[in-house]
Amino acid sequence: MAIFHLSVKTVSRSAGRSAVAAVAYRTAERLVDQRTGELHDYRRKGGVEFTELFLPKGAPEWAHIREVLWNAAEQAENRKNSTVAREFEIALPAELSAQQRERLARDLAREIVERHGCAVDLAIHAPGKAGDNRNHHAHVLLTTRRLGPQGFTEKTRELDDRKSREVDRWRERFAQLQNERLREYGHETRVDHRSLEAQGIDRQATRHLGPTAAAIERRTEKPSRKRLEFEREVAERLTQAKEAGELERQARAVDRSILDLSGDLKAALQEREREQRQEQERRQSIEEAKRQAAAGVAEFREQFRLHQAVEAGKRAVREEVMAELQRQAAERAAERERQAQQQREREQEQQRQAERQQPQRGRKGPSPGY
Repeated sequence: MAIFHLSVKTVSRSAGRSAVAAVAYRTAERLVDQRTGELHDYRRKGGVEFTELFLPKGAPEWAHIREVLWNAAEQAENRKNSTVAREFEIALPAELSAQQRERLARDLAREIVERHGCAVDLAIHAPGKAGDNRNHHAHVLLTTRRLGPQGFTEKTRELDDRKSREVDRWRERFAQLQNERLREYGHETRVDHRSLEAQGIDRQATRHLGPTAAAIERRTEKPSRKRLEFEREVAERLTQAKEAGELERQARAVDRSILDLSGDLKAALQEREREQRQEQERRQSIEEAKRQAAAGVAEFREQFRLHQAVEAGKRAVREEVMAELQRQAAERAAERERQAQQQREREQEQQRQAERQQPQRGRKGPSPGY
């Protein structure tokens, strides 16, 4: 039996996440979040084998640009705790070739678009170098609103409502698609989306170790503490079940486990709510600081503008005064030049008169040498 996996996650602002950042990481692209001004550049990220956008019929032209689409999806949500995207994380059968896995993932993406009218961004990832080399998987990111010719419209609430069982329907449908492809390409293996109990399999479901424990096991080639604890816990439960020898006692043990789990879950939910409140208060404080800073910047800019206007006025007055002084100086220089010219003309006239009078004085006197 091939591995079946389809989990649904949300990208929410209450958790400090961004749809633009999530898409940039999963598609290994460089995207700018216009709401926050942050640049998310994951072009050096490896392992992304295929990406494609899927849009409803009649979607606007701008929606074909990934950065524009997801920024518009962010802008369509106004609340600080809005869910801005959904993600279907799916396992792809290792039995299929890369092209066959791509066809399977693209078929699922198209059906989601047709059923819900939202935009879908598909990214197929290769298995990690240090992990299971059969772990071919895809990230299918959905906008939380339907996309029409005029842009984003109503929310796809049916994917939030557990009563609608819409997510269960998609798990069943994806299992059908996988089995169709496995059958079509001649593979005997099949997948089943149902739980082990629903399948009638009498074994305990495996527990996800998490990235830290998995990394420790790969590095040390020994079972991690988390795995040993889990195996010890399973062994103890099996021993208790065998010693009990009765289904009734097993049922009571399960009931107690459920009660303990409920108490732990309640405490975890309360802790999560407290952290969310603290995060919200922190964000509000940051927003208030930003508003105050923006107001201060605006006031400074206005004062600087007024200062510039006053300085410009002063410069204009100085230039006007200097121009008047220069004009007066020029007039005085011209007057001095005019007076000097008149003085020169008077002196020349006096000299000419003196020259005219000098020969007459010579004729009236006695002639020398007689």
